[in-house]
Amino acid sequence: MSQTSFFTKQDGVQKLTLVPGTLTLEQLREVHRNHIHLSLVESAIPAINAAEQVVLNVIEENRTVYGINTGFGLLANTRIDADELELLQRSIVLSHAAGTGDFMQEDTVRLLMLLKINSLARGFSGIRLSVIEALITLFNAQVYPAIPEKGSVGASGDLAPLAHMSVVLLGEGEAFYKGERISAAKALEIAGMRPIALAPKEGLALLNGTQASTAFALQGLFYTENALHSAIGIGALTVEAALGSRVPFDPRIHEVRGHKSQCDVATAFRALLDTSEIGNSHQRCEKVQDPYSLRCQPQVMGACLQQMRYAQDILVTEANGVSDNPLVFVESSDGSNVSEATAGDILSGGNFHAETVAMAADMLAIALSEIGALSERRMSLMIDTHLSGLPPFLVENGGVNSGFMIAQVTCAALASENKTLAHPASIDSLPTSANQEDHVSMATFAARRLRDIFDNVAGILAIEWLAACQGLDFRKPLTTSEKLQELMQLLRKQVPFYDKDRYFAPDIEKAKQLIKHYALMDKIQLNLLG
Repeated sequence: MSQTSFFTKQDGVQKLTLVPGTLTLEQLREVHRNHIHLSLVESAIPAINAAEQVVLNVIEENRTVYGINTGFGLLANTRIDADELELLQRSIVLSHAAGTGDFMQEDTVRLLMLLKINSLARGFSGIRLSVIEALITLFNAQVYPAIPEKGSVGASGDLAPLAHMSVVLLGEGEAFYKGERISAAKALEIAGMRPIALAPKEGLALLNGTQASTAFALQGLFYTENALHSAIGIGALTVEAALGSRVPFDPRIHEVRGHKSQCDVATAFRALLDTSEIGNSHQRCEKVQDPYSLRCQPQVMGACLQQMRYAQDILVTEANGVSDNPLVFVESSDGSNVSEATAGDILSGGNFHAETVAMAADMLAIALSEIGALSERRMSLMIDTHLSGLPPFLVENGGVNSGFMIAQVTCAALASENKTLAHPASIDSLPTSANQEDHVSMATFAARRLRDIFDNVAGILAIEWLAACQGLDFRKPLTTSEKLQELMQLLRKQVPFYDKDRYFAPDIEKAKQLIKHYALMDKIQLNLLG
């Protein structure tokens, strides 16, 4: 048996065998991008069953334990009678499904469900195997619960989002199937399931956890990865179009400073720029130095990559962690195991507090915004004939034609908006649950807003890509490197040369969609994250 989760392919279907706690970034990225079939490795089952037995022992011995036979939050000291325990778990799920706003995207929900299954299957939650299997069945049927994006503060778990995921198991709420919004009853029918009744602790185990925050943050990491890779390709095109120097990418410059991420970005630029007719044409020019937006790309985007790698380590750890509460430990502190009637410890702590996710998301927000800010400066350089040596606003017959004038204004607007969006969310906190939960992380918003920042950055990069290709067309018959010619051709298949003013918005949108759907990133073929 493999000790780590692994992919196989059967009949054209990508299948992931989950070994709880061993998901990799590559596997998480694949689940975000595509539908996959999920199965749980058999070796995980004994730990799940053993933790369930610890919970059953509490009920049989009539002990009082938080989350099993008490109320929740400020009501933790309220004892619940045995004949109301099933109602208690059902009630917490229904009452906590109090989210609002737009529904999460399908790819976000897919990640969230995988993370929840991964956490529960570790065997520290006291939940029945059948409940985990029910989530896997929904996942494999591509029946995704309708989960509002707003309503979690990222502490005491992502309660509202996870409640909306869980109510579908009870036959309540709504779901999406093949893009159609349907009732939970219809969703269960499609998946070949019936509503389930929750046993003690199961409602709380489903609701407590950082899976919504972490799913949003992982998605944001993948967005930032896309933006960085795309920006390196587009930035290299701009270096060529503006007749920029290759000297700033010399490995000796970066090695003496010593930051690995900076060195890695510089290496990527050298590979893309390679040898070209354009590069050879100005080797002995009189220009001494380029503006920082060209010259300092390895330093700035290397710093962004450092933060991405930092976030990657945190988020992959969190994706494999157990973050509900209380936690069930089959082996007691004295070393006895579940075979003894009173064995096992159920401990209340705070793993549901998503501060680490919030701070990682905040750093991603800053990195993503800086990628966009640097792109806007390069694009601005391109339309300035004194800096680029190209026609003003990158169009012939200027005056009659405005060319890229207002496209740069759009870049400025998007970059400025990101300055506000990138303000750290983790430094905010509002007490909840009658001050029982008196410090919260705001991780869910910290991570969710990464999508909005990325959308802005994709727009900025799209405009720079158009501008760089326009500039390179003006450099003909000289050509750029073979690899950069491929990036030009990718765009030119969709957007022709801007010979005179035309309805500009469709050009920008076509370039933006190529970026957002990974066409540019996949063409560049860098691998700067794991």
